[in-house]
Amino acid sequence: MPSSLKIALAQANPVVGDINGNLAKLRDMRARAASLGADLIVFPELFVTGYPPEDLVLKPAFVDAARRAVEALAETLGEGPAVLVGTVWPDAGRVYNAVALVDNGRVEAVRYKVDLPNYGVFDEKRVFEAGPLPGPISCRGVRIGVPICEDIWGSEVVECLAETGAEILISPNGSPFDWTKPDVRMNVAVARVTESQLPLIYLNQIGGQDELVFDGASFVLNADRSLAVQLPAWEEQLVVTDWHRDDDGWVCATGERAPIATGDAAAYQACVLGVRDYVEKNGFPGVILGLSGGIDSALVAAIAVDALGPSRVRAVMMPYRYTSVESITDAAACAKALGVSYQTLPIEDAVAGLTKALEPALRGTNADTTEENLQARARGIILMALSNKFGGMVLTTGNKSEMSVGYATLYGDMNGGYNPVKDLYKTEVYRLARWRNAHLLEGGKGPAGEVIPESIITKVPTAELRPNQTDQDSLPPYAALDDILSCLVEKEMALADIVARGHAPETVKHVERLLYLAEYKRRQAPPGVKISSRNFGRDRRYPIVNRFRESV
Repeated sequence: MPSSLKIALAQANPVVGDINGNLAKLRDMRARAASLGADLIVFPELFVTGYPPEDLVLKPAFVDAARRAVEALAETLGEGPAVLVGTVWPDAGRVYNAVALVDNGRVEAVRYKVDLPNYGVFDEKRVFEAGPLPGPISCRGVRIGVPICEDIWGSEVVECLAETGAEILISPNGSPFDWTKPDVRMNVAVARVTESQLPLIYLNQIGGQDELVFDGASFVLNADRSLAVQLPAWEEQLVVTDWHRDDDGWVCATGERAPIATGDAAAYQACVLGVRDYVEKNGFPGVILGLSGGIDSALVAAIAVDALGPSRVRAVMMPYRYTSVESITDAAACAKALGVSYQTLPIEDAVAGLTKALEPALRGTNADTTEENLQARARGIILMALSNKFGGMVLTTGNKSEMSVGYATLYGDMNGGYNPVKDLYKTEVYRLARWRNAHLLEGGKGPAGEVIPESIITKVPTAELRPNQTDQDSLPPYAALDDILSCLVEKEMALADIVARGHAPETVKHVERLLYLAEYKRRQAPPGVKISSRNFGRDRRYPIVNRFRESV
């Protein structure tokens, strides 16, 4: 029996569906791990296919390609560390979320995920079969238990592994980020270590996949619950951990324990990584956005620059007769501070042309939001035309407060391919703007210093679709609105309980009504980075036709 072991942790960023590309990355990281003397290298959950593969799993050609790729990998790896990698795996007409141990020129063992999550963003019971309770895998003379992601959120799988002789627990994960997730993961891991008295490697993937962002932040806990190793968040890492066996079992030597950012710093990192990977993995040359002089578009511009660099961001100011001089000045100052390409394209003629075309149909009616929305739709057409001509993807800039209450125009300011701030309430947008002005993002591609002018942060928010308009003409103050929305969306609180927090009953009912009515708009909105525990789309799924209204 060995008395020492070197286990490499590959906190890696796969691409869903790119089986060959993912395995090329695996080979590269394995070669690096071999040069560092590793005996075993571990990759995250479903790394071969990318995570989450969703309904690709229902496609037999996809499943067969993944299995053939793993078997070919085993035949061609040659000398070096064993590989423990997540993959889809077909068996007797069923498909499993699995891990395969590849060593000695073959697939030595396969283990299946037992507890398939089916809540929030997860829908694994739709595509996978649940596996039986597993026993440990023997690797280089060590019995390794491999609970896959959700398998450590309850006690049964780890208990079974401990009872059947596991010496080290290795948990490959695809755990997406939200505000509270890092603390929750650590608490879960500590609970399993406490119950099993076994050390645990928690390996999480890194990267963006559609709305989801994976922060990495992998770690190792010893059997005494001490933190031996903490990998950084938000970046690919290959770290070799050193293990030795003593009288009480295996112990991981203390290694790097990187600090993990929380709160606004982590949320900003998530937005940047989400944009970067969405653009890069889809092959866009860059992004385009409307820069209005307001806080939302300014924050989106800063996120885009930090993600891609100034040369790949194109900002357009599209003024109309109601656009203030201050907004024009602020937009130009923000573009200059960020160093992006900036152009002014007035929409007066475009709106006039649409108004003239509609005149026979609208003759005799009074002006209302119909005419206001023409401005937003003219801007949307311009941005999409620039996207068509030059290839950059349009970023939209509507925050979660606006998306909640429908304060957005379909086929206007909702035009675009991705929204970095879709899951940030307005008050959170302000916080992240101030955070970015005070910090240079590590690994970011943007400049230091104040990139969002203070005048943008302090001005009264307005859509500038009519004279002297402010958001609070039709909405409660954002501090109150966001508290009500958080109660309704994230917490599903009863209206009476929300009123008890100090909100007027008529205000709560009004916000609830707007929230329900705007569902059809949200169904047509572009995807955006998931930050909260309950985002629109993957987490919160409400019917569009919905007559239920709660009494206060």
